[in-house]
Amino acid sequence: MKPLLLLLVFLLCPRAEAGKIIGGREAVPHSHPYMAFLWIKTPTKTKRCGGFLVREDFVLTAAHCWKRSRSITVILGAHDIKDNERTKQIIPVKKAFPHPDYNSNYFNDIMLLQLEKKAKLTAEVSLLKLPSRKSQATPGMVCTVAGWGLIGQNISTTKLHEVQIEIQKDKECVSRFKKVYNSTIQMCVGNPKENKTSFKGDSGGPLVCENVAQGIVSFGEKKGIPPRVYTRISSFRLWIEKTMKSFKLQGQD
Repeated sequence: MKPLLLLLVFLLCPRAEAGKIIGGREAVPHSHPYMAFLWIKTPTKTKRCGGFLVREDFVLTAAHCWKRSRSITVILGAHDIKDNERTKQIIPVKKAFPHPDYNSNYFNDIMLLQLEKKAKLTAEVSLLKLPSRKSQATPGMVCTVAGWGLIGQNISTTKLHEVQIEIQKDKECVSRFKKVYNSTIQMCVGNPKENKTSFKGDSGGPLVCENVAQGIVSFGEKKGIPPRVYTRISSFRLWIEKTMKSFKLQGQD
């Protein structure tokens, strides 16, 4: 079965889980060229997550998006995941590298996906810069998160949506999530007074602050009430570098 036909089957599957951007708007087509749509398949169901291209052959996402029984296909260069856009690149994942210390409390919720072949960089497919190890995204900064899926109660979309959200002080998430929030490896994001947030299915997508990926959508309350918890990328920069360095860029000697 051809990749685009497989994608159509997935989109029509009634058991597929949808993602949400709440309180946002449709993004300008291809204004987030680093975004990756992850189509995750098991023998019994399908799921979607977000991710982003950090090297021509590596996508960064959340570890909780994957289990060993799952296969993942990455779709780059998409705006409307339903349309057969000429800009799309559909690439299977060769190997998944969830952080070795990831656990069910979403600690260390980060994963690298090695692609079967390197992506072709174009105006619609590009890399997203990672923060330095000492980089700090501070409370009050307004950043952007994007994803595909529901945009309201029972309102779905196949087009990429975006929302601007504010980084919060750690105490906002400590009070809400108690012992499952760790400020050294996580970030608290989303003003509790505003109905603007990422939600289920946006997992793995980047929190972009001043053109740098500072966070990865991780978890929050089931109803999608902000703030929500994001993985702090700067805390994992050494692990990211070591993991990707283990594999030469495909196509190079």
